[in-house]
Amino acid sequence: MSLKNKIINIVLNIVPILVMIGLIPIILNDYLLVVIYIVIILISLYIKKEKGDIFIFFFGFFAMILSEMVFISTGVETFVRDSLFNLMPLWLPFLWGYGFVAIKRGIKILE
Repeated sequence: MSLKNKIINIVLNIVPILVMIGLIPIILNDYLLVVIYIVIILISLYIKKEKGDIFIFFFGFFAMILSEMVFISTGVETFVRDSLFNLMPLWLPFLWGYGFVAIKRGIKILE
């Protein structure tokens, strides 16, 4: 695969993340945002599903909940939107989970 095709494929894998981040200030209801994130993630996985995507998604989802809880408990970070355990936004683990999938795919493209 040429460098140009690698860059295009990496950018295409990042587009859903950019859309999800862009929706954060627009959609203030965390529950609605989670539903939209789930739809975006499902569409993204439907368009291009690779072996291990689901495992990586859930690994990132749960690993980042724990990591964020540690950061929050130390006072390193705080959130105004705290719909998950009164600590963090409900949508954040979904964003992280798909972020892990995009990172896995990006690494695979670069190999």
